[in-house]
Amino acid sequence: MKKKDSFIRLSSVSEEQAGSVESQVYNLTNRVSKLTYHLKLHSKDYSSQRGLWKILGKRKRLLVYLRRKSLLRYEKLINQLGIRVPKTVKFL
Repeated sequence: MKKKDSFIRLSSVSEEQAGSVESQVYNLTNRVSKLTYHLKLHSKDYSSQRGLWKILGKRKRLLVYLRRKSLLRYEKLINQLGIRVPKTVKFL
């Protein structure tokens, strides 16, 4: 939980906003990295692959929502987490 605490302090999100888009994306990113490591060891674990795809889809939708609502918060989060943005996503 050390990373979560440091993220909340870095992004100036109070503990009351633990369900904010930024914290959700952060938690999903942690899950993605754990599943990616797991899949490197167990390459034929198709159930975990499906779970990873679902997590990636949810994170992508949250990032699209955040970009539409607040471009500044979106860019700050992308830079903090080191997530690259796919070019095929349409932002309205």
